[in-house]
Amino acid sequence: MQGLRTAIYRVADLTAAKAWYTEAFGKAPYFDEPFYVGFNIGGYELGLQPEETKVKDKPVSCLTYWGVGPDVQQEYDRLLSLGATELEPPMGVGGPLIVAAVRDPWGNPLGIIYNPAFTPE
Repeated sequence: MQGLRTAIYRVADLTAAKAWYTEAFGKAPYFDEPFYVGFNIGGYELGLQPEETKVKDKPVSCLTYWGVGPDVQQEYDRLLSLGATELEPPMGVGGPLIVAAVRDPWGNPLGIIYNPAFTPE
């Protein structure tokens, strides 16, 4: 195993999702086709794939956390201001670790984490 490579979110409106994630992550996609949009976020890939229906209450069976700085509340509030909805408010989970999660406008869970104890290889 070489580690995590790609987290894929399925969205009903690929064009709108591309714009939303470009703003949310502050990066343009490196790959942009009608069947897939890919972003390089700190060496990991966030992918968007089109799906037929817009589902607001998708079950959360897997939650991917994207690293942020120590002001998790500020990043959480910024995502909400972009149209995300609350899933888990910021909370300490031991030591300096803080996590939070929102749902993107297509119902996908999007976690954020401040974890100064973890350094990618």
